[in-house]
Order: sequence, then structure tokens, then C-alpha cells
Amino acid sequence: MALDRSNPVPNDLSAFWMPFTANRQFKKQPRMFVGADKMHYTTADGRQVLDGTAGLWCCNAGHNQPRIVEAIQKQAAEMDYAPAFQMGHPKAFELANRLRDMAPKPFEHVFYTNSGSESVETALKIAIAYQRAIGQGSRTRLIGRERGYHGVNFGGISVGGIVNNRKVFGSLLTGVDHLPHTHLPDQNRFVKGQPEHGAHLAEELERIVALHGAETIAACIIEPMAGSTGVLMPPKGYLEKLREICTRHGILLIFDEVITGFGRLGSSFAAEHYNVMPDLITTAKGLTNGVIPMGAVLATKEIHDAFMQGPEHLIELFHGYTYSGNPIASAAGLATLETYKQDGLFERAAELAPYWADGVHSLRDCPHVIDIRSEGLIGAVELEPIAGEPTRRAFQAFLDCYDKGVLIRTTGDIIAMSPPLIISNGEIDQLFGTLRDVLQGLK
Repeated sequence: MALDRSNPVPNDLSAFWMPFTANRQFKKQPRMFVGADKMHYTTADGRQVLDGTAGLWCCNAGHNQPRIVEAIQKQAAEMDYAPAFQMGHPKAFELANRLRDMAPKPFEHVFYTNSGSESVETALKIAIAYQRAIGQGSRTRLIGRERGYHGVNFGGISVGGIVNNRKVFGSLLTGVDHLPHTHLPDQNRFVKGQPEHGAHLAEELERIVALHGAETIAACIIEPMAGSTGVLMPPKGYLEKLREICTRHGILLIFDEVITGFGRLGSSFAAEHYNVMPDLITTAKGLTNGVIPMGAVLATKEIHDAFMQGPEHLIELFHGYTYSGNPIASAAGLATLETYKQDGLFERAAELAPYWADGVHSLRDCPHVIDIRSEGLIGAVELEPIAGEPTRRAFQAFLDCYDKGVLIRTTGDIIAMSPPLIISNGEIDQLFGTLRDVLQGLK
């Protein structure tokens, strides 16, 4: 059906099979955004909704940023597409240089993808291929973590550990094992920042090494701060222990920073925030402010140079995507990084973090709240599930917040919030004031 221009909502919603959505429920009562500017979305019925989630953890600079809009418009008129196989265009190289300059010191090379899921697949493939390139071809196993989220492709859900993302898709990749998750609610409840208990869980990697043999393991991938599973901060000392074990056994450590990259914790990357350096970093989301799909894997010089062997006319890594380093995405990425820099948004996130944490934790006395966690500009409010109806209570909170003009996100019975880094103190107050009203009214 054609769109009626007098009504921004199509009169037929059946064709679009929506991702991670209760399609039947949504299409009975659709929630449509038709505009966005700075901290707010505009709904089809003309209401303003405060964006408490930065879209899907991605619009870190807010919406309708002039530098990004202008860069996309200019690039589309100048050159819409250029192939990245055996050809190049300047902005892809310029953006890679900018990423290298802002990344932690060990990271000197950038491999472009189109999403966080593709960045994970790319990092896993690079890790296995790297081990082969250095004469460790028996290292093909991958280690993930329970409750981990690494996108939705087969590699990502294989190393991931969220049951509903895995259980209906068959046996997945072979040769994958999992560390235990770090969620210890009996010991680490209502914590600001890193919890005190749980560093010992990194030592489970030693048990996995003993079971399979270090010579079979290529890489271990984790989110330094787990986002989509419900905002789980790493226990103090956990990342350091994991790094030490991986180094000792020749296992590459991959940080999935699709959520934590680009200022979410007040630093360029979580690797800097926690002062623990992995071997590969996956990124996406905030790279282009969510405006154009783009991802990237950051690699150390050591990993990159291991592939740069043999005759120079031969392809070193048989991997890539049609849209790797897309010109319009590259332009968006450059404008996004410039916006972060010129507007001091990473520093702003660090300055706002204490006020944000106080706001999140002010909800501790609300009905049904059993835990609260926060770090940087991320917060989670965990609710006691309704007996026999998991997820229903948090989803009702999502619907009620939307009706009251605030966008939150839920995962299970956990409310997750991650606003654009441009949020003000007053908007933080509005967000948590609205959520308090909603929680007070939940059954």
C-alpha cells in the first residue's frame, strides 16, 4: 500500500517482519517515530519522546547533528559508492587514520564492516587466521561467555550466551566453549561502577584450557561491560586476570566494544577506561552515530603484520564486504568523530557520570526493584519478575514510559538506559522522574 502523506503511518504494516519485536502485539498498537532532533524523537501523533537509549546504544551524539547531516549530503552528491576490493577512496583511509589516532596505542589497523554482528564475525575469523599465519594452525577453538551478546550471525551466537538468541538455530559452530557469566546478585547488589566480587571467575579460563589444551584455542571474546544481557560491569580485577591468562597461553583476547566504544563510559573505548588492552576490538554503533550502518575491527600491528607475508600481488586475507568502507558511511564516521571531539562529548560523559549514577540509584526504593547497576552513562534497573510471566513487568514499564514521553529499553526483566552523551541534568531528572512514576504504578 502507498503511504498517505496526510498520515505518516502506512495503512498496511504486514509486509515488514520486524527484528527482535513482538510483531503481532506491535502491529495491533504500533509505536511509530517520524522525526528526531537532539535528545528527542517525534511520534506519528506529534508527541516528543526523550531518548533514554541513544536509539539502540548508537546515537551517542544525539539526533540530527548538523556536521553529520551535511557530510552525508555532500558525499552522496560527490560519490555514492566505490568498491573496496582492489580499489579505494580517500575517506575510508582518512577515517581509518582518525580511528587509529583515537584508539589505545597498540591498535594501528582498521578492517571495515557494516555492523556489530559483522565486526564480531570478522574478529573471530582474523583470530583463527592469525593463529594459522604464525604456525599455530591447531588453534581453532573460540571461547565466549554465558550471557554474552556478540550479534546475531552464526559466529556471534555461537560464542554468545543468551539462550533465546541460540536455542532455535541448531548446533551452531563447533569447537566453542563458554566462561561463566559474572552476575552475582547476592554479592554485588546496588553497585556503582565495578563490583567487588567475581574476579575469580576469570580463572575458569584455566579450567577450559586444561580441558581442551591451550594449543587448540584461538581466542576468547567478551564484552568488557556486558550491555544487552542487562548491563553487567566487570568485577574488579576480572579483566586483568583474563588478560594475564590469555597472554600466558597464547590466546587472543577480543573485546566486543560495539556498545562501550565511542564515549559510553567516558573514554574512547572500555579498554582505556579499564586500562586493559585486548588484541582485537570490535566496534560499530557509535562509529557513525547510528546514522549509516558501519562497523570496524581494530587490530594491533602484530596481528596485521602477520598476514603481510609472501608475494605482494596476492590477497592476504580472503574476507570483506561489498560495503566495507562505504563512502557515505566513511563521511558519516569522519563527521561523527569530529563531533565527539569538537563538542567534547567523551569528557562530558565522564563529567555527567556521577549525576547519572545518583539518578539511577535514586530508584532503589521503588516497588519491584531488586538491583541497580551503573557506570559511565549506562544504567540498569532489575525488576522482580511476575511469577510465571517473565519479561511482562519490564515490558509494561517500557510501554508506560513511552506513553509518558520517555524511551527506555528492556531485556528480560531488566530496564536498560544509555542516553545520548548530550543529555542534560534536567533531562536526566526527567528520565528518572518518569521512570519512578511508572515503577510506582506497576503491578
